[in-house]
Amino acid sequence: MLEILFLLVAGLVGGALNSLAGGGSFIVFPALLLVGVPPVIANASNTFAALPGYASGAFGYWHAMGAHKHLLVLYGAIAAVFGYIGADLLLVVSDEQFGLVVPWLMAFAVLLFAFGTQLNGFVAARSGGGRGMALVGKGLLLAFLAGVCVYGGFFNAGLGILLLAFLATAGLTDIHAMNGLKLYVSSIVALVAVARFAFSGSIDWYHGSIALVGVVVGGYLAARNAHHIPTRWIRVAVVIYGVVMTGYFFWGAYV
Repeated sequence: MLEILFLLVAGLVGGALNSLAGGGSFIVFPALLLVGVPPVIANASNTFAALPGYASGAFGYWHAMGAHKHLLVLYGAIAAVFGYIGADLLLVVSDEQFGLVVPWLMAFAVLLFAFGTQLNGFVAARSGGGRGMALVGKGLLLAFLAGVCVYGGFFNAGLGILLLAFLATAGLTDIHAMNGLKLYVSSIVALVAVARFAFSGSIDWYHGSIALVGVVVGGYLAARNAHHIPTRWIRVAVVIYGVVMTGYFFWGAYV
């Protein structure tokens, strides 16, 4: 019973964070590990738990994406192919190997979360709006997106920040459209990854479903009350928590 309550609360907090500031995977993924789910399966189950939030968010931003709907097929195809590749890569890694990689992935994701705003501003300032496409070339941009989707299929945390950086590089400036496209691509990456994980039996449906319920409820409640909550302090708390958990994983893996 305590395990169920723990995962439900972790899901509630993670879902609320995803709605308010991002970073829900920093809560849900470690929670799955702490209840005894093996690292690779915990990562796959975390992606499963995050999927409904991505999909519902993309649906909510659908109208904001109106001017960019010509990109949906191309971006969706890249997300499906390379998200699947990332998920497939995860499945050839042993729990021991993944346990050694997790601290580095967590550290990377925490840095992305902490400095994502500055990263996106830096990229946007140098992409020159529509000139960014001509500057770096469409092929390089799509390669950037492909690499981000491989990362997302392999490890979910930090995917949104990387996608926003890609969209800024591609010349988008409307934050609502960018958030919509971010969630759309994240949904497809998560969907194909979950399908691959499910086919290989790599999802802990029991523990993952408990977290999923919490994520959905927490995301909804936070969205309804977002105007009452100071997002800046939430982001600071998430970074501190992420640093502590990263240190914990480094200690467990290398000490």
